[in-house]
Amino acid sequence: MAQSTGMGTSTRSLHADDVLNVVADVAPPMHLSTTFRYSDDPSALVPAAENDFTNVDPTTHYYSRVSAPGPSRFETILSALLNGKALSYSSGLSALHAALTLLNPRRISVGDGYHGSHGVIALFNRVTGLQKLPLNCDVDDLQKGDVILLETPVNPTGIAFDISAFAEKAHSRGAYLIVDSTFAPPNLQDPFLFGADLVMHSGTKYFGGHSDLLCGVLATQREDWAKQLFTDRIFIGSVMGNMESWLGVRSLRTLEIRVQRQSDSTTRLVSWLNGALQAVAPAQGSEEAVIQAVLQQVFHASVQEDQGEWLKKQMPNGFGPVFSITMKEEQMARELPSRLHFFQHATSLGGVESLIEWRTMSDESVDRRLMRISVGLENWEDLKGDLLKAFREFAGQ
Repeated sequence: MAQSTGMGTSTRSLHADDVLNVVADVAPPMHLSTTFRYSDDPSALVPAAENDFTNVDPTTHYYSRVSAPGPSRFETILSALLNGKALSYSSGLSALHAALTLLNPRRISVGDGYHGSHGVIALFNRVTGLQKLPLNCDVDDLQKGDVILLETPVNPTGIAFDISAFAEKAHSRGAYLIVDSTFAPPNLQDPFLFGADLVMHSGTKYFGGHSDLLCGVLATQREDWAKQLFTDRIFIGSVMGNMESWLGVRSLRTLEIRVQRQSDSTTRLVSWLNGALQAVAPAQGSEEAVIQAVLQQVFHASVQEDQGEWLKKQMPNGFGPVFSITMKEEQMARELPSRLHFFQHATSLGGVESLIEWRTMSDESVDRRLMRISVGLENWEDLKGDLLKAFREFAGQ
């Protein structure tokens, strides 16, 4: 199981896969083949009945539904970054499906969060009778083998939850804690440090980071779970594609510097907006007055009310690159994206470009005034100016 050896995040991103270098190329080559030749040495051939497919040489492959060079390299880097054995999947929801297949709980405690996760839970309810409980359910409602699925920070607001508290709640009943850490990739948060049993990411977001690949990731520190997940994936068939894994390796090289820049810019924007909302009797025509005229609320871990020592310990390097705002009126929310220049109106998040989404376009459960904002790598002052210009238009100034 790959573990951190004291190297920094970016060093691991660049060198954790050095052991897989079997060619002279500095940039990893793209392998598109789905099948690979067996050894020419008859004595090296191992029949399937005698082969342990979960304990194979990561440089040796025979069929890409089992393993392939690209996904193996991607997983090797992620194992070092996530401090657990990482497995890749065709999407984030495929990763959640794999986690629930592994644990097969009778009950799952979950908050509002990402609507797609609730779709997977509904599928399991249909097939296995999986019962859904609220995230704040009574501890006695949980039984041995049940699951708490905790998104933190949560989609779409970016508000954080105390992982340690939910780990204690789950483990006191013999239940398991799955943490969806999509909104806080390395180096922002390590859920294993606070008691997570499984860590999940929609790798489409920050691991991909360029809005051009779809994948999911699970990580575990239990060797038996890692082997079972590997075996299950062979037969579920939800493997990551070769092209996607090559793009993923490319993206992981810059993960830390991208995420840190995006998180810092987000905190600056949130501080500016929230500070304006808190201003008392702002002067007419001032930034504060304009923002108060159009904005109702700002959501982000950096300004949430229940901040404590747990949040600083859990997210010591920043509070995530996604935040949400609630406009004063639904019509303002509908029109805001069309008034912006640097924010593209699209769903998803985590790319190098800033995105804004009138969230009701893809999630029917949210307040129709809610806008989700994924901050990219643009200069934060330019993003600030873009928002302020649109707000002034709404305010008639």
